[in-house]
Amino acid sequence: MKRALVISGGGSKGAFAGGVAQHLLETVKAPYDFFVGTSTGSLLVSHLALGKVEAIHQAFTRVTQEQIFDSNPFYVYQRKGIDKVKMHHWNILKNFLRGRKTFGDSGGLRRLLTREITYPMFEELQQHAADVIVSVSNLSLNRNEFKTLKECTYMDFIDWIWISCNYVPFMSLVVKNKHEYADGGFGCVVAIEEAIRRGATEIDAVVLNTSYQQTNRLRSRNAFDLLTSTFEFMADQIESQNIQIGRLKAHEKNCQLRLFHTPRVLTMNSLVFNQSKMQQWWQEGYAHAQLQTNKKPSEEGLI
Repeated sequence: MKRALVISGGGSKGAFAGGVAQHLLETVKAPYDFFVGTSTGSLLVSHLALGKVEAIHQAFTRVTQEQIFDSNPFYVYQRKGIDKVKMHHWNILKNFLRGRKTFGDSGGLRRLLTREITYPMFEELQQHAADVIVSVSNLSLNRNEFKTLKECTYMDFIDWIWISCNYVPFMSLVVKNKHEYADGGFGCVVAIEEAIRRGATEIDAVVLNTSYQQTNRLRSRNAFDLLTSTFEFMADQIESQNIQIGRLKAHEKNCQLRLFHTPRVLTMNSLVFNQSKMQQWWQEGYAHAQLQTNKKPSEEGLI
């Protein structure tokens, strides 16, 4: 019997997943054999595998746009207390003049990863019983790939986590092993099927969206709105398919699947990292997991 924790993509909403995971690890004390992360999920799984919940809580909920981007393709402003986003045309132009293929450059995120996931921590993970797996999209070969920590060097694993989070065209397009790579969510938002393929018989999956459609997007006001709405629409469709296929595979393999959705729409722009909101979402995730795990099995959505 193997147990897996799967965390979907979702940008800044990953703070909610952190809260869910904290409850599952520290209160329920679920013994996971492997952790699978896509995009923002990949930022969490290394620390979670080692039980370093407070460390990732502090790091994740305090991250800023400035730490992530060397060249930020948008800027955030507030109107009537609501975060608004516009494209930063000058930064985008400078990025193109430097010969880059994307609007922004997320080199800062990679440097941040080397500070938060140190080499001693990597060595500890390699000796650890639980494995850590991250999802990336190979654009050159038109396929999704899953990278296992135990099969990587330290620098390769840092690269794969970074790549898994690179939401092009806003973040860096990475060439590795002569292939172009981008955000793992372009091919697989929530990797339930992959966890089953690796032998999981019990899966807890954190999905950073509501369980039913609650979003009625307003008309796009600018190019940035249009791009984000388009990508979010496609991600929603991929996520829905991932869950449907995951449910079917779980039924075929007699695998117990428990889904943790957000109880409400957290944000309309997950590329905005608002520290106070992420702190709040972390606490919401913890409280929601506590509520869900106290329900009877028939109420939890177990398969």
